Amino acid sequence: MATPQSQNSSERQEEACPVVESIEQIGSQWRLAVLHTLLEGEHRFNELKRETGANARTLSRVLDDLGEMGFVERRLEEDAPIATYYSLTEKGESLEPVFAEISCWADSWLEGEALEP
Repeated sequence: MATPQSQNSSERQEEACPVVESIEQIGSQWRLAVLHTLLEGEHRFNELKRETGANARTLSRVLDDLGEMGFVERRLEEDAPIATYYSLTEKGESLEPVFAEISCWADSWLEGEALEP
């Protein structure tokens, strides 16, 4: 028989599952950096590489992952010179208020701490 204390713990774990699942999808350093950068608008691969600091292999993997999860879309411009552009999907854009809240939290609680990605 479960005790009230263990039931509360179990209920808390069930409530936390969407948070944990969300963090597992977007919570890596590079995924967050790419998503945050794309909130500014469409970027080419090399622009993302420069702005995030990710190497080409890592960035390519992260963009593929975010694309498969439905956060990022890719657009190929076939006119010379050929260029590939990345932007957020509607699902990706829906993260904007989440990033804004995290930024507010960081401003309040991480004062004086290093906030480098």
